[in-house]
This record gives sequence, structure tokens and C-alpha cells, in this order.
Amino acid sequence: MPKDMIINHSPHEARVAVMENGIVSELYYERLKERGIVGNIYKGKVLKVLPGMEAAFVDIGVERAAFLYIDDVLPENAIFDDEGARVSGKKDEKPTIEKLLQEEQEILVQVSKGPIGTKGARITSHISIPGRNLVYMPTVTTLGVSRQITSIDERHRLKDIVNRLRPEKSGFIIRTVAEGRSEDDLRSDLNYLVSIWDEIIKDYKQTEAPALLHRDLDIVFRSIRDVLSPEVRRLIIDDKAQYKAIKYFLNTYLPRYRSVLEFFTKDTPIFDHYGIEAEIERALDQKVWLKSGGYLVIDQTEALISIDVNTGRFVGNESHEKTILKTNLEAVEEIVYQLQLRNIGGIIIIDFIDMGVAEHRQKVYHALKEHLKHDKTRSKILQISEMGLVEMTRKRDRENLTRYLCNPCPYCEGKGRTKSVSTVSYEIFRELYRNRLKNRNGSFVVYVHPDVYEFLMEENSTVEQVEQDVGQKVAFKISNSLHHEQFELYEY
Repeated sequence: MPKDMIINHSPHEARVAVMENGIVSELYYERLKERGIVGNIYKGKVLKVLPGMEAAFVDIGVERAAFLYIDDVLPENAIFDDEGARVSGKKDEKPTIEKLLQEEQEILVQVSKGPIGTKGARITSHISIPGRNLVYMPTVTTLGVSRQITSIDERHRLKDIVNRLRPEKSGFIIRTVAEGRSEDDLRSDLNYLVSIWDEIIKDYKQTEAPALLHRDLDIVFRSIRDVLSPEVRRLIIDDKAQYKAIKYFLNTYLPRYRSVLEFFTKDTPIFDHYGIEAEIERALDQKVWLKSGGYLVIDQTEALISIDVNTGRFVGNESHEKTILKTNLEAVEEIVYQLQLRNIGGIIIIDFIDMGVAEHRQKVYHALKEHLKHDKTRSKILQISEMGLVEMTRKRDRENLTRYLCNPCPYCEGKGRTKSVSTVSYEIFRELYRNRLKNRNGSFVVYVHPDVYEFLMEENSTVEQVEQDVGQKVAFKISNSLHHEQFELYEY
């Protein structure tokens, strides 16, 4: 499918959008003051070993201690599949975490998952250094090929070349873009990656922990390295200095792609021109409308993401069951799109509209599986239940779009709701009853939010009854400085 890469670059922020047939399929942000740490390699110091969790906390010199699980520190018995993903071995073959790590021990680690919410980064001692055609894994001996390369002959050819060239006791993953590449191309990439590793080891020996030893490319050049392929028709950027830097990079390392680079010269902001800004705003909404008139409601909690499918304004022209099926099938496509655009990960529960026909449930399930095949991020999906629920997980390696661009509402503290004016008013009445015995001869003054004051003024009979019950006069006054749920009670 033809793709365009649109890059909006400024001194403080870089944004990269990947568009397929004019639709935003991937979106990446990076801010200078909040630059991500995924892929960075550190010399860390073990702070605490946790035997009960088979893990350790490691100081790598960032705000929060990083988390190192036992599977990410195991030595030679670590097993990987053809794409470099870990395959668990037998549990009884594992040494305990206390035998592998001790407090104050220095260790070479790489960030595999960035900090998310209140959780620190996840790290691994199995280093992987990505290049254009290869991923170098100096701590294991795996030699794998991307599953996207389907030709058996090509897989064997690439494996034979890399196997001859690679250093002893080192591993490589051959990336999809390596398909058709010459031996010289692979040798150049391999030598470059090995030289980076040699420099990391040199710095490791000379540096005190915690310390950053190697920083991954910034988002612009990382996207070019990982996304640029024969499918990309245009690479468009709006910053002149960055345009020149990319041009030099392409001429030096990827000359076959230099013709796709374009400098954006229009007066309209680049993301406005291509409709990307509108898609970002849509991705921040809780409610997402479907073309038919149905809609999704996407709710995010600490534990999971829930996606609710509703028919909305769509009534259909056929039977009730067919209307539901059509809405659910339309929702499937939009759900997968939103998962990618918002970079939603973790546990996801999808509540489809109830389908009484088992055949319809299977259609929706298979449609979801088919659409997820085109998603680069790994996911697992369980069968749709009779109640229309689908449980799935999607790999989470960085903050999703909403968490990256937004903060919880300071007014409602992220709850998404506040107490009603009537609830606050009745809380005030209860507080008055609690205080009625303290000062029988005085009176009460209660300061409240304007909305609550307006409600109380309409509750004259109730206020009079409270005054009679407590045996004291009560006066209400407005305070614009108070939160909607707050009130201040004084006795005179």
C-alpha cells in the first residue's frame, strides 16, 4: 500500500505522520524536553533485588528507577524466535534472581519499554542495536529473518551472507527492508553496528554508573530508518535545516530514496494541509463516530482500555440482526485504526453490540483478526463471547497519544465527574446538624461555590427546616475561589 511520510519539525517538537491512501495510520511525537529513552543503552546500578517478584530495580540516571525482570537478565539459556522475540525456556532451568544480581552491582542495560504513567522504564540486559537492514544482538547467538520476507530462497541467501560476516558468538535479525539487498549493503550495515557496540563497551569500562552510553536516533531519523521503504512515495518536511540534514543522510546512506524527499513550501501548516491536525483532535475524543451513524466510546483506566460499540443514529434498512452485524463490522475497522493512531496498548476489552446469531459473532471475530494482521504491533485476541465481549492485549512500549498530549483534569482529578449541586448541598445540611450542639446561641455562615449557592437559594423551605432543627440561623455566601465540591462553615 503506497505511503507518505509527513514531518512537522520545530526547535522544540518533532511530529511524524505516516499516511496510507491519504489516511493517517501512524503518528509519532517527540519533544526536546521530553525526549524518549526507549532504545537507549545505560550503565546502571542495581538498587534493590526483589526475590518474590523475580525482578530488580536499577538506577539508570533517570527520574524513576527502571524495572529489570529475570527473563531480561538470564544468560546463555535465553531462547529467541526468528524475529528476536523471547521464547520462554523451562522454569526449572532458571537460576534465581539473587544469583544473577546483587545490590550495588553495575550492569549494562537497554530500555525496552519507556516509563508509562507512574511506572518506571522496563530494561533488559539483552542488547539490540537496530540498523537499516539488520538488528545486532551482541549478547546472544540468534540469527533470524523477518517473517515479512516470505521467499525461502531469499531467506536462505540473506542468512548465509550474515552468517559468514557476523562476529563469533553474536546474533542478528535480518529486517524486512534487507530483502534484495547486496552483500556489500549488509556488510556495511553490519560493520557500522559492530563499531557502535565496540564504542559502547569502551565507554562502559571507563564510566561510573549510572550513565548513558548510547542514545538512539531522534524520532525523525528513527522513523526514516524504520519506516522508509519502496512503499513510501513521498517524504515531506517543513523545516529547511532538517530537510538538508535528511538530504545528506539519504545521499550518504540511502541514495535510492533521495528522490522521494520534498521540502514543504506552502503557507498553510503542513499538518493542517494534509488533514492530520483534525485526525489528532479526533483521536483525543472519547466518542468516535462511524460513517453509518454508529459510534465508539473509548475509556481509559489504569488497568485496561474499554471500547464500547453503539448503533447510535444508524437504524439500517434490513433486519435488526443485520443492522447490528453491519455496525459491528464497521466498528472493527475503526477500532484497529484507533488502536494504531492512539498507540493503545495493554489489556483491551471490546464490547460489541450483542449478536444473537453465532455465525455473526464469528464474522466479527474473524474480521477483527484480519484487520489486526496489518497492525505492526503484536497483539493477542480471544474468541468473542456470547455477550459480544472480546478480550485482547496489544504490546505497549510507550505512552499512548492521550496520555502523551493530555493531563488528567485538575478539577475532577481525572475521575471524569464531580458531585452534583444537590449532593454538595445535602452534605452541607449534614455538617450543620453535626455542629448544632457546639454553639446554641450563635449562627452559621457557609461559603459555597456559585453553582451550589444558586441551588440553595431555590431550596428555601429545606433551609428553613434545617435552621429550625439546628436552632440557629444559617447564611450562605458565594466564594469564587472554592471548588464545586468544597464549602467552608463558620460559627458566629
